[in-house]
Amino acid sequence: MSLLPLDEAIARVVDNITPLAAEMVPLAQTSGRILASALSANLNQPPFAASSMDGYAVRADDVASVPAILEQIGEAPAGSAFAGSVGKGQTVRIFTGGVVPQGADCVVIQENTTASDNAITVLKSASVGNAIRPLGFDFKTGDVLLEQGRTIGPVQIALAAAMNHSHLPLRKKPKVAIIATGDELVAAGQTPSPHQIISSNGPGIVAAVEAFGGESIDLGIARDTPESLTQALAKAEGADLLITLGGASVGDHDIVQDILKQQGVEIDFWRIAMRPGKPLMFGQRGPMRVLGLPGNPVSAMVCTQIFVKPVIDAYLGRDYRQIPFTIELGCDLPANDLRQEFMRASLDHREGKPAIATPFRKQDSSLLSRLSRADCLVIRASHAPAAKKGDLAQALPLFC
Repeated sequence: MSLLPLDEAIARVVDNITPLAAEMVPLAQTSGRILASALSANLNQPPFAASSMDGYAVRADDVASVPAILEQIGEAPAGSAFAGSVGKGQTVRIFTGGVVPQGADCVVIQENTTASDNAITVLKSASVGNAIRPLGFDFKTGDVLLEQGRTIGPVQIALAAAMNHSHLPLRKKPKVAIIATGDELVAAGQTPSPHQIISSNGPGIVAAVEAFGGESIDLGIARDTPESLTQALAKAEGADLLITLGGASVGDHDIVQDILKQQGVEIDFWRIAMRPGKPLMFGQRGPMRVLGLPGNPVSAMVCTQIFVKPVIDAYLGRDYRQIPFTIELGCDLPANDLRQEFMRASLDHREGKPAIATPFRKQDSSLLSRLSRADCLVIRASHAPAAKKGDLAQALPLFC
């Protein structure tokens, strides 16, 4: 059985995914979520001409020649307004955010004045519009300020609040069910027997799903029995994506594929031209997509970056393509074989130049401690020729 090229495998996995529907979410709960439709302003900001400084609202003509002595006739603090109008030779004490009163067309900052009771001496001229933020200076009612597909962060939340939105239309999070499989696995915190290991893939992929914008459903560990796997799979009902970890190959004890088929999953492929991650399986049952990731921890985590992230992005209505960045190799690399390789590497950033990426000498798919120190994945195309230190290459960021 030939190995499926990686680009074709990714295309099959995301093919015909329809972005999930929108839901209205309270503003305080929107951080990290994806905007499902464009957002326009419900009001003008500021909603009136406002002073940007503490000082005095005046007529520019009255302070064209200085010093000029004006009569203070009132105040305009933030949150209220002076009810009258500024006439010739008059001024109103105004504070930052205060409404510029009628008749005034500029603000003299207080540092350029002296005061004696209600007699205000202006020491420096000010032109029309000085220290005034006009109505709608930031945005106006109806302005589209947050586009569809935008990831909501602190600044976007502040802007949405200023636009007078208490709830935002966000794309629903895709539900991702995760099942680790294998008699050899025990959960972290337990004591493994002499023939068992700690299950590390599940917790890592749960965290990755959440970081990518999905809603993880951790279904724990299923044993290598049809009964255990069937029970676990039943709990994945309603998920948009099911991830199984391990057991997807064709060994005597690898029964995941058989059980999935019995449960109505149509298998599309299960071997790809990728290192690490060759024994990756993909299938579908109705609208639910199924990814069977390798059991080796590094393979599972790298496949999560390469395959799970695009699926979640597609469900969220984002561009699923992962754009590599240019790096300079920090060491020589041998020629590659037919499998596209993703080499774990450290990055040394430089001012004005591509970062230097140095792949780790040991790339074994069991070395999770090495992956934890990696800054990126250096991409080696299938059949790539040998490369020299200093050559330019492409890399992907990890889990972002």
